Amino acid sequence: MAAVCEAPGRRAATGCFFEVGRREIGSSSSRASSRGISGSEGLIMRMNQYGQLGGHGGCVNTVSFSPAGDLLVSGSDDTHIILWDWLAKAKRLSYPSGHEENVLHALVVPFTDDSTIVTSAADGQVRLGQLKQGGEVTTRQIGEHGDRVHKVALKQGSPHILYSCGDDGLVHESPTKLFTCYSFSDRSRRVRLNTVAIGPQNPNYFSVGGSDEYVRLHDFRRINLDASSDLNLPVDTFCPKHLLMGGKVHITGIAYSYSREILVSYNDDLVYLFQNNMGIGPNPESAQPDDLDKLEELQAYSGHRNSRTIKGVSFFGPNDEYVVSGSDCGNVFIWRKKGGKLMRMMRGDKNVVNCIEPHPQFPFLATSGIDKTIKIWTPASNKVIPLPKHADQIIACNDRGREIDASRAGATRGPDVLMQVLRLHREQSEFDTEHEPSAPDFAGGGGESFFIGLGGGSRNRRSKSDPRECIMT
Repeated sequence: MAAVCEAPGRRAATGCFFEVGRREIGSSSSRASSRGISGSEGLIMRMNQYGQLGGHGGCVNTVSFSPAGDLLVSGSDDTHIILWDWLAKAKRLSYPSGHEENVLHALVVPFTDDSTIVTSAADGQVRLGQLKQGGEVTTRQIGEHGDRVHKVALKQGSPHILYSCGDDGLVHESPTKLFTCYSFSDRSRRVRLNTVAIGPQNPNYFSVGGSDEYVRLHDFRRINLDASSDLNLPVDTFCPKHLLMGGKVHITGIAYSYSREILVSYNDDLVYLFQNNMGIGPNPESAQPDDLDKLEELQAYSGHRNSRTIKGVSFFGPNDEYVVSGSDCGNVFIWRKKGGKLMRMMRGDKNVVNCIEPHPQFPFLATSGIDKTIKIWTPASNKVIPLPKHADQIIACNDRGREIDASRAGATRGPDVLMQVLRLHREQSEFDTEHEPSAPDFAGGGGESFFIGLGGGSRNRRSKSDPRECIMT
């Protein structure tokens, strides 16, 4: 069960006011003080729903802030892209993406004055949208995979260098194919890729993860672009010791911290934190047992459940002090990175929260999932908000569901297992009904609050397509 944060009020207040005091007496610079306050538990414990953005006609599969943070871009099953002025909770622009199926990822390209948006979708395309004066938008295809493209990533400092990965196992630097990702145990079997992330300190390094247990770290400078050679091995791999060569889990999300840590979310398992020296070599199949026995225990983050969909994961805070993830129970989970204490559990969706997007400068979050709306979270509550009263029950329900799925993996579903599954679904349904989020945009009341100013179509689907296939695992 997840470790629950104790006595949040005292610790939350102390950290925030301590930073304010340091700034007043001149012992801290304005930048350091701002970062300290933004990462304080005082703000995290006051995170509340600022508002909802409604405009899509289907599940919202991707949300992403612009580089400056004043705009938010979203994509959906309805194949449309919406650009939001999220602070005003207003739609600035909406346009058909040009994709024929569910949009899975969308990013505002930096250094383009927020006029260029890159998208990927279940139709296998990577497209570029150009926003012109007068509201006109043109789109064109810049890359193509043989199956769904779950993720795109932009190389820092090089906005025109774009990586993409998908269910076909291919990694592209659009429009060039870099390599195909194969299983270590069976070189004829492709790994379906769900995520790609580029290291912020050295953009030559990037990691991919998908339908097996291994994070593969690649160095672009060592990739053989010869089309006749498709056996490009990573420079290192990462995997929790207890999941090695198990073949029962896969990776849905990867994120880098600025200190080169790697955060990994596993399907129906936990979120794990790897230091950059915790790799097991280019090929884990050839690793020596003695070396595997020496692997360090990882920091894990638990309490949520990642089973039904492909979920992202992220660091949060100016110094990556926290870890955030969505969950099948419809909640947003925030843990303290050091120690893994569960800080917050916020109701973010009636069904499942998939996308978690931190603001690039301030302690704000955007989240989305099965609902057709986007939720914006800011530290605007007038009081410290503890974990919900039913938090232990939700965590226990998530843990029990994971255990049931693990016990029935590869086995015939007998009457006892079926009864457990039915009971689990009934309990979750009761929680959903009892604790359904309220309709108003603002969840907080009056009183003292924190304010941080900001500065400088029709679809042509395949007949076999499921309306939620974009996010279902």
